This record gives sequence, C-alpha cells and structure tokens, in this order.
Amino acid sequence: MSEELELPDPGPVPEGGVPTPPAPERVPFWGYSDLFLVAGISLPCMFAGILLVKLAMKLLHWHAAAPAEEAVPETLIGYALLFGALLVILRVQYDRPFWRSLGWDSTGIPFLWNVIAGLGSALAVGLVGHLIATPPTSGPIVEMIKGPAASLVVVTLFGTIGAPVCEELAFRGFLQPLLVRSFGTVAGILLAAAPFGMLHYWEYNESWRSALQIGLAGATFGWMRQATGSTRAAAIMHASFNALSFVSLFTQGRNLPH
Repeated sequence: MSEELELPDPGPVPEGGVPTPPAPERVPFWGYSDLFLVAGISLPCMFAGILLVKLAMKLLHWHAAAPAEEAVPETLIGYALLFGALLVILRVQYDRPFWRSLGWDSTGIPFLWNVIAGLGSALAVGLVGHLIATPPTSGPIVEMIKGPAASLVVVTLFGTIGAPVCEELAFRGFLQPLLVRSFGTVAGILLAAAPFGMLHYWEYNESWRSALQIGLAGATFGWMRQATGSTRAAAIMHASFNALSFVSLFTQGRNLPH
C-alpha cells in the first residue's frame, strides 16, 4: 500500500482559486528594538563580569600576577552574560536557535583560504597604518603582553580564539545583518565596522589611527561574513589576522591592531 505524500498548506485560497503565496521571511528576523535592548544591557553585563571576578578574587584570596589574568576572565564573563541574554531573546521572542541564527554555519570555503584571507587582511591593514603614520602601539594590550609568561599565554589564547569568536558573533553575526538589511551591503558592512573600531580605541592609547585600522579590519571580516554567509568564516579570518598581529608584536616590538 503506497503512502500518500503530504503537501504543505499553500495558505488561504481567495475567490478565483489562486492561493496566496506566503510572505517571505524577514532576514534577519530580529529588529532594532532587539538591537537597542542588547546594546543597553552590554555595559551592565561587562560591569557584572568585573564585579564577579573581583568578588571571586576576594573570596579566594587570590591576587593576579598580571593585568591579563584579571581582565581576560572579566571580559569573557561579560560576553557570556551578554550572549546568554541574547540567547533568551532569540528563544523566547522568536523560538530560534542561537548559533544558527547568528550565522555560525559552515564557512563554505577551505580552511586554509580562510586563514590566508586573514593574513592578507593583516598585511593590507598594516600597510594602511604605515601610510597614515600610525604611532607605535601603546596602551593596555601592550602592557598585558609585557607580563609574565602565564599572562602572555592568556592574552594570546584570548586574542586568537576568545576575542574573534565573541566579537564576530556580536558585530558580524548580530549587528551587521540588520544594518545590511536597512542600508545595503556596503553601507551595512562599514556601519558595523565603525563601532568595532571604536571598541578598541581605548585599548590603543586613544589613537584614532589605530581605531581606523581596526575598523578597516572589521570591514574585511564583514566582507567575509557577507560573501560566505558564515560568521564562523569571519571569526577564522579574524583569528588569523590576530595571530599575525601577535607574531609581529613579539618579534618586532610592533603590532598590527586586532
């Protein structure tokens, strides 16, 4: 006995017998009210990360040997709280999964080419820094690098794994699709890259040239996200970019901003 094939419901059939096609889904499905909510809770989440780490240090009578040993856990906890809130929004408001909604899918390109794209971006951004006479890097990031070996390992792991994943989920996974939908591809990529650059402004001793370089790097990550549809691809490119930045800093005493 053959089974009958169950076809999807075509929707209501108006007079005349022609079914009304379903409305196309809005991409992304979230809106600016969600963006403003997430932006509004971002600073409280980061402050909560700081307070939780300081409280744990006090209870455990532990003193950080270097700034990175305190700053990195604070940042990771802050991002975890922020993404936890975003997960609740996506699940409760839209009944959608977190990772897939933010484009954490297959990159669609070979891993090696993804890495090469990040290295190429780092070299190009470094050339821009040379042309605009970006001063030698200084600020909290450099101070962390000068710490003991354990601190160096913590900063390197965070810079090449933690930061790329968290920042790409926030800027290219959540923010950029909304801006691209509203303003078009080029404007959306650039508008998402601008706050990304400003996020790092204070990390590099308030250097607008360094912030500009980082913003340009963010635009290249945004291009990867748009070209592949994958936030994971942007994160791999970002990680490769940062890795070359750290190599440059360690071997030459200079830095290509991340």
